[in-house]
Amino acid sequence: MDASSEHGVVPVFFLSDSTGISAETMGNALLLQFPDLQFERTLIPFIHTVEDARRVVALLDEAAAGPVPPLVFTTAASDEVRAELARTTAPIIDFFDLHMNRVETILGRRGQRQAARLHGVNDVKAYNTRMAAVEFTIEHDDGQSLRALEKADVILLAPSRCGKTPTSMYLALQHGLFVANYPLVDEDLEAEDLPEVVRPYLDRCFGLTTTVERLSRVRNERRPGSRYASPEQCRWELRRADALLAAHRLPVIDSSAKSVEEISALILQTLKTTARKRAGRQQAASTEGTRP
Repeated sequence: MDASSEHGVVPVFFLSDSTGISAETMGNALLLQFPDLQFERTLIPFIHTVEDARRVVALLDEAAAGPVPPLVFTTAASDEVRAELARTTAPIIDFFDLHMNRVETILGRRGQRQAARLHGVNDVKAYNTRMAAVEFTIEHDDGQSLRALEKADVILLAPSRCGKTPTSMYLALQHGLFVANYPLVDEDLEAEDLPEVVRPYLDRCFGLTTTVERLSRVRNERRPGSRYASPEQCRWELRRADALLAAHRLPVIDSSAKSVEEISALILQTLKTTARKRAGRQQAASTEGTRP
């Protein structure tokens, strides 16, 4: 009997001999196609040895013996580790095996099949930049700090619980962007303009919104029965936030209808478009200035 017929929570495991970010990203992209199912996700990174893999197999076999069959996504590159993981009774979707053989056939040579590691100076620089982005984003989560706000690549504006934090962390972890997110509280929403601290940086500001029903439900999980979670309060906050963001023609993304990955892709696309337009204007101005 399949998981959907059981109507139970489906255990999902993401396995990797590295950080597991790739396994999570690709696996979650597939799971998004099943919005009627509930998943319990577990990440197991840094499976470096056959012994590590054996311990994971024991865990997977235990899950496979449960009432709902698990799903296992792996991007492990080591042939020895992958062979050991394949011994599990749980069904495995091996992204590395699915794609590596095809890539090797096209290129006409065999890949190293080793766990991804930092190699050159450029890799180290990229890693350090990403870690700096994560530190900046954590410091600037939920308006906790306004220090060095000018360094932010992206500033997310929205009422509480509209998805600012997960989007911020995804952009930092996956794309190395310095992200600040600023909660629009009652005091901000009662004003006629956006908070003064973010006005100098409107070119990098994005708004997030959601539905009244979703916001009320999420807030009720945090503060059941409170004014903060009431539909009336949620409706007022979303309406006022929309008005303030629209007054500055800021892009607004509905987080109730999109995943963190989709929201991030839209933000990145907008940033690239803005950068191209800015470069075009600068080039036009430069050309105009050199004419006799």
